[in-house]
Amino acid sequence: MIELSLLALGLVFGAVLGIFYFGGLWLTLRHLPNSRQPALLTFGSFLGRSLVCLLGFYLVSGSGLGVLIFGLVGFILAKVILISSLGYGEAK
Repeated sequence: MIELSLLALGLVFGAVLGIFYFGGLWLTLRHLPNSRQPALLTFGSFLGRSLVCLLGFYLVSGSGLGVLIFGLVGFILAKVILISSLGYGEAK
């Protein structure tokens, strides 16, 4: 049986990855109007965030399916928390 501390660690690690991914997306969208090359900024940000998260989840998957599931739950919880704290934004 998987230890509870290992599951909690997976949850925290997933939350950190979620904050990194969705926080990076938020920062990219904030800098997009002032960018000289918005397509490069968008693609580069997506590529960097995706590679870091894929690598992180790959590393977590080595600890077992339960830890991976808790990591995905933490990732989604981070998204929900960031949306509720930052809001959807207002149209200008």
